Amino acid sequence: MRAAGFPVEDNVVRSVAAARRMLGTPSDLLSCHAALVGGYALEGHVPASAVTRLLAERPAGIRGLAVPGMPVGSPGMEVPGQAPDSYDVLAFDARGGRSVFMRFRGGTPV
Repeated sequence: MRAAGFPVEDNVVRSVAAARRMLGTPSDLLSCHAALVGGYALEGHVPASAVTRLLAERPAGIRGLAVPGMPVGSPGMEVPGQAPDSYDVLAFDARGGRSVFMRFRGGTPV
């Protein structure tokens, strides 16, 4: 995120459960990181280009973006010599609805 120009404030906490409840992240979309960017919740290894698009478009009803699990090749999960996974960045709303916001192979939109 820093490399993409986002200011990052890293807060290491004992448990992110309270933050996730405040952010409204659905439990089945949880991963390893939680963030708040421009009023939107982020969960997991969401690529910066997806966040940039979210902030530019500000789609109605979207509460945040999530990448469940830790797909190989997603930002921070690159493994030398291993082919990157294809994965979806999911948009979720306050009612628990979700849709595919973007699809990636590694860090590249497809």
